[in-house]
Amino acid sequence: MSWTLAVCAAGLAAVGTWLAMDRTLTRILLGLSLWGHAAVLLLLVAGGRPGAAPLGSATELAGVDVSDPLVQALALTAIVITFAVTAFLLALATRSWTLTGDDRVQADPEDTRVASLQGDEDLPDPVSGTEDAQ
Repeated sequence: MSWTLAVCAAGLAAVGTWLAMDRTLTRILLGLSLWGHAAVLLLLVAGGRPGAAPLGSATELAGVDVSDPLVQALALTAIVITFAVTAFLLALATRSWTLTGDDRVQADPEDTRVASLQGDEDLPDPVSGTEDAQ
C-alpha cells in the first residue's frame, strides 16, 4: 500500500509542477495546492504502518506498536503552510481579477529584455501580454 501512496504523491507533485508553470494565477494556485497534498501524502508514507496512539506512560505502551508523532506533527505543519500559501495566492488572484479583469501574470520587462538578448523571441510583450511578432 505504501508504494501506491508514494506513486500517487509523485503524480500529485508532477501535475502540481505542470500547473504551476502556467501564467494564470488560478493554475498556479491549484499547482501549489497539489504540491501541499503531495507533501502530506509523502509524510504519511514516511510514517510507516499505523499503530496505537502515542499517549500513555512507558509501562502502558511496552510491547505495543506505537505511531510516530513527529510525522503527524510535520503533516499538520504542512497542511497549515499550504493553507496560508493558498489563502495568499487566492487574495492575489482576486485582486488581480478586480484590477485587470484577468488573472494572468504579466511578463517582467527585464526578463523580456534579457531573453531578447539571448535570441528567445517567444516571450510575451511585457506591456500588452501578447507574443512579439517580429
